[in-house]
Amino acid sequence: MNTSVSNTVRLLGAALRALLVLTLVTGVVYPLAVTGVAQALFHDRANGSEITSDGKVVGSSLIGQSYDLPLKKGQETPDADLKWFQGRPANGLGANSINTRYKLLLSGATNLSADNKDLIQQVEDAKAAVVKDNSVSGYTVKPSDVPADAVTSSGSGLDPDISPAYADLQVHRVAAENGLSVAQVQKLVDEHTDGRTLGFIGEPRVNVLELNIALRDLVAKT
Repeated sequence: MNTSVSNTVRLLGAALRALLVLTLVTGVVYPLAVTGVAQALFHDRANGSEITSDGKVVGSSLIGQSYDLPLKKGQETPDADLKWFQGRPANGLGANSINTRYKLLLSGATNLSADNKDLIQQVEDAKAAVVKDNSVSGYTVKPSDVPADAVTSSGSGLDPDISPAYADLQVHRVAAENGLSVAQVQKLVDEHTDGRTLGFIGEPRVNVLELNIALRDLVAKT
């Protein structure tokens, strides 16, 4: 009987020591080590790839933002603020119907097939809007000029980048809306165009938030 109790106590003691050691290693040492390495080698990415402007965090380079005008009375969907470069459509994002005090950031695709009538209508409406909004005096956009990313949302609906072709298409409109020359705005686009990752992964891209921050700074200077 005494031997049985002694063995039980010994096993419980060993189990408790193992629990404490594993808790220390996996719950304290490992997280601290991973956090330390991330902060030392990938500081920006570890902190959410934040973008700052005038000393304030204004967004993340990984998440797209909308550049819209305030809602007018009776409007359900705001109009685009045409003085800014516009990102990809955000079709497919759900609505926050649970806690209406906060506007949650939701990610999602349309999940509509290529021959779905609703999707086809969305694309046609988006193309018409792109043509209308970006056709300014001396520069007319044709439907065939509109790239795919201008009229379709990404799989997440939060894509922060647009193609150089879509950025170029917006140059004349942004220049006219802000009283800048086309050459000035085109230079901004060229300076903020990133090539393929490692030279062969993905496609060339333009981060819309970073481009709009540079645009705002240029407008302030002029």
